[in-house]
Amino acid sequence: MRSKLMTILFCVCCITLSKAQKKTNILWIITDDHRVDALQCYNKATTGKKYSKLGYVSSPNIDKLAKEGVMFVNAYTNSPVCGPSRGSMLSGRYPFRNGHYQFEQTHQEPDFVKPSVPQTLRKNGYTTSSFGKDGAYIFDWGPGQTFRDPGHYDYKVSFKHDLQKNDIGDYWGQPAYVPGTWKFIGNEERIKTPDGKVVSYLLNKKKGLGAVSKEDLQKRKEMEKKYEILRSYTRSGNKELIIGGENPMPAGQTIDGKIVEEFKLFLQNQNTTFTNTYGKTKKGVNSNKPLMTHLGFHLPHTPVLPPKEFRDKFKNKKYKVPAFSEKEKATFTPQLKKLYNNLNMTKMTDKEKQQAIQDYYAFCAYGDALIGDAVDTFKEYCKKNNQEYLILFVVGDHGWHLGEQGIEAKFGPWGKSTKGAVLVVSSDKNKVPENVVSTDLVEYVDAAATILETAGVPINNKEYDYLDGVNLHKLIDGTAEKRDYIVGETNVIVGHRAYLRSNDFAFSMKTRPTNYKKLIPNKNIKWALNCPVEQAELVLYDLNKDPLERNNVAADKKYRKLAAWFRTKLGNVVLGDGRVECDWSKANSYSITNFAQGAHDGKLNIPKELLP
Repeated sequence: MRSKLMTILFCVCCITLSKAQKKTNILWIITDDHRVDALQCYNKATTGKKYSKLGYVSSPNIDKLAKEGVMFVNAYTNSPVCGPSRGSMLSGRYPFRNGHYQFEQTHQEPDFVKPSVPQTLRKNGYTTSSFGKDGAYIFDWGPGQTFRDPGHYDYKVSFKHDLQKNDIGDYWGQPAYVPGTWKFIGNEERIKTPDGKVVSYLLNKKKGLGAVSKEDLQKRKEMEKKYEILRSYTRSGNKELIIGGENPMPAGQTIDGKIVEEFKLFLQNQNTTFTNTYGKTKKGVNSNKPLMTHLGFHLPHTPVLPPKEFRDKFKNKKYKVPAFSEKEKATFTPQLKKLYNNLNMTKMTDKEKQQAIQDYYAFCAYGDALIGDAVDTFKEYCKKNNQEYLILFVVGDHGWHLGEQGIEAKFGPWGKSTKGAVLVVSSDKNKVPENVVSTDLVEYVDAAATILETAGVPINNKEYDYLDGVNLHKLIDGTAEKRDYIVGETNVIVGHRAYLRSNDFAFSMKTRPTNYKKLIPNKNIKWALNCPVEQAELVLYDLNKDPLERNNVAADKKYRKLAAWFRTKLGNVVLGDGRVECDWSKANSYSITNFAQGAHDGKLNIPKELLP
């Protein structure tokens, strides 16, 4: 009897395991502020040369990964800002349809909100996990609002709230409080050194509390000298951002190295407990369930601090600094001029510009090594458990300027802020072939539909009609209709601005008259379509003649009617085709407009007579 019972239990376990293994494990990698020209594979595919137009780059591990699948080289973010970009990917909806335009603490109480990608996966039997930077700004609703996870992930390690909170990091800033209290006194920087010590000093004090002490100023000076820290001092905005320098920790021990270490510990200790990097007892992955892991690298986001091993390889490389002129600046609209002034790079010395570019690309090269390590560990886990896998790598939640348009930053409607790449790799080569480069226009919002379809979620059912993206598998196998343009919108630093990009043109416009916080949801929603053209601040670049976007021709006689046409097209899409504006300080207060329902059809069909 005992023998029969054991046999039955064994068979049940085998059947359960067999069912679980039919679902594909998913690794979703997102880097931060990552220029796509930091990848040799991208440069070879788009220019025929392995280096960036600025100079030397190195990416052997990502190059190898790209050969194993499909690389979409015309992929665009739907917002050139971390929060709304990641929120769009996690929700599967455009910023103008999820009401997330900047760093609002969005939540899931409003009626229009749908489950996030990991929440849907959890309901479909997946274990969901996140390591590093999430930053989607979709939190749990409650009095005063909090930063609690509303159930996206079964297992999560935040680079900020778990690692840096426990002094696992390298060189970072954080709020400073009176010891033993929550009384805010200013902002401090903390530097972790290889001997395990942490050096800290105040950067600034809360207004009314006096000046920073001489001791803190001296500590800061010593650390800046020791690690060759370069700050963004030429900006009118945040002058404390670190845009160059040497990481105090060696390769593998930086904050991103620890993100990967936590990820590896989780996989390598399947079905058992382990001690993590900051001494907590954790349980490894359940290998009997399918897994989706979001691996969010903080690099190459500021502080840009590559470890010495990588920095030394780039220190003597000479880079071509992007050209910028007063003539180009004169074509900026008021919004773009404000952006330029806030993020200015032109006033730096030539030596500082070289350091900023060298250290940035060195940091990207370090990220390549970490990505290679993480990917190898993930593949080993899948092989060990005889499970199929999909790897989706979004290269940068948005881009980064290194002098283009005179800035070092993101936030703009330009290509360097909005363009990236998406790599799709599968263990099933019949589904995702090897060594393919696709030039189809792709949006980051496509990630959601692709991941859910891979997981077996029936995204063609009506309940998933809210998904705005395209399943990339359908672009890969040729069954999806190709789009003519991509769209996006943001509201950071200079107010609301939306953009539309095609292979031939880049267009952007001001969409709302005031800052989001001062808006009454969707009041006077047609303002951008009806106001004097000057107030809409139209910007148009003819990419065939001006691929670097240096000459705004929106007011040019030859292009004026075309710019007006784009104004109507983009305005109808982002303002009139399901636009959501929400008061996130309340549980369920929002407005949706549909005066141009169906305007976002993916087609341009520009009248021929408007083309110059």
